[in-house]
Amino acid sequence: MAVVDLSRWEGAPGKKTRLYRLFYQYGPGEGLGMFLPVDHGLEHGPIDFLPNPPSADPEYIFRLAVEGRYSAVVFQYGIASRFYAPFAGRVPLVLKINGKTNIPPADEPISPLTATVEDAVRLGADAVGYTLYVGSPLQDQDFKQFLEVRREAERFGMPVIVWAYPRGRYVEEKGGRDSLYAIEYAARVAAELGADLIKVNVPEFVPEKMTRLPKPYDSTVLDVKEAIARVVWAAAGVPVLVSGGSKIGDEDLLARARASLEGGAVGLIFGRNIFQRPYDEAIRLSHRIAGMMQAFRRAPVKP
Repeated sequence: MAVVDLSRWEGAPGKKTRLYRLFYQYGPGEGLGMFLPVDHGLEHGPIDFLPNPPSADPEYIFRLAVEGRYSAVVFQYGIASRFYAPFAGRVPLVLKINGKTNIPPADEPISPLTATVEDAVRLGADAVGYTLYVGSPLQDQDFKQFLEVRREAERFGMPVIVWAYPRGRYVEEKGGRDSLYAIEYAARVAAELGADLIKVNVPEFVPEKMTRLPKPYDSTVLDVKEAIARVVWAAAGVPVLVSGGSKIGDEDLLARARASLEGGAVGLIFGRNIFQRPYDEAIRLSHRIAGMMQAFRRAPVKP
């Protein structure tokens, strides 16, 4: 099974130290990671907090991340700078350093910088998160922006997690952002550009959209495990984290988590599926996921 293996690490010691904290010292450990992203206030607005209004309070989220035994919590700069200090050392921070609202049209997306790698170092973060809109008409600007982030991250020894998101009108014309074609292409682009970790959504296979896909994707249908395995293959050895997406039932989420690990992902990054549940339910589910991950690590599932 896949894990973040630091035994043969030849990169910057700073990155290795931070990756060790994320994948061994906190969370389920043993090379696996469980992340709680809450950058939705910028990306989607307060609407994502309405199913569970207390989740709009950052202190609530930090308590959830600590008690839920997460590898890290993900926030934008404004929230992290105001609320992280009391929780520093209790749960790692991933600082999201770009973002946008969903108010403008989505046909030409780009996610501008909202913070710097230096901000992340000052706040005590163990990684930065960067959204890359692969296939957007503005991807040339995105690539140049990411180049500067990657350079700064190398200088500070800071891991970069790329949110590898296919987006824009050309992506929709070629079968949509959630197709296997789009997601594994985005994962490969993130690897080519220098991501240390790659966050992806689970591919979907929608018959009416598949007719627009290039061959052989137009006739390829896989289950979750097989689809994640393809994305992991496309990522060329860069560790992959799988997103939870919109809220689903407990058992469906656990099944997605297990299939993702069986497919070769090294971690899970579940946001709405956790914080939209009442606190006690979220804690119980978080512990179930972590327990499943630890059991999976001790007794790998044979292919």
